[in-house]
Amino acid sequence: MGRKWNNIKEKKASKDANTSRIYAKFGREIYVVAKQGEPDPEANQALKVVLERAKTYSVPKTIIDRAIEKAKGGTEESYDELRYEGFGPNGSMVIVDALTNNVNRTASDVRAAFGKNGGNMGVSGSVAYMFDATAVIGVEGKTADEVLELLMEADVDARDILEEDDSVIVYAEPDQFHAVQEAFKGVGITDFTVAELTMLAQSDITLSDDAKAQFEKMIDALEDLEDVKQVFHNVDLSE
Repeated sequence: MGRKWNNIKEKKASKDANTSRIYAKFGREIYVVAKQGEPDPEANQALKVVLERAKTYSVPKTIIDRAIEKAKGGTEESYDELRYEGFGPNGSMVIVDALTNNVNRTASDVRAAFGKNGGNMGVSGSVAYMFDATAVIGVEGKTADEVLELLMEADVDARDILEEDDSVIVYAEPDQFHAVQEAFKGVGITDFTVAELTMLAQSDITLSDDAKAQFEKMIDALEDLEDVKQVFHNVDLSE
């Protein structure tokens, strides 16, 4: 589980580095979450989570502010939050979270991205039971032992604490997301390398080179879809 997170994040960051797609997706997500609750992150915990995540992807403040102002302005755009589950080559499993104003379009696009790349859509529940909803928060400048001590002093529970490259990654229950962050902020740490509520596979699988190439093409096709917010899977993509 430990190495997987940084591999996925580095791949996605590299893929989106020269495009505005990720910013547009965050703009839509911020608008929807701000519209559903208060446009103030201190009064809207879901918005606070999205903003923390946006910060780790270097989403410009202008885009964040524009989305929040749009939510305040009474615009009545309607979006549905959807989850699709499916399979790739050799037993690989995929979860696709989407945010859409056209359910039929999104379902068709997701189905096509699976089908054209060796995968197929599954029914609801066919994959999700093999994943766990997880808070993932990463910091630099601390050791795993120091982070463990810090969280224990703050009376915060963590599933796991692992050192990955130059970061220490905390894996916790989703309801501990803010508690973990506040524990770090209490000692002056306000920048996070990772700040996500995600779905982590209970175990990873390794694919052959050919199957892995096909799988990565499928994931790229899914992530390229305008309506897709996040994609989770159980494949080890490390070199």
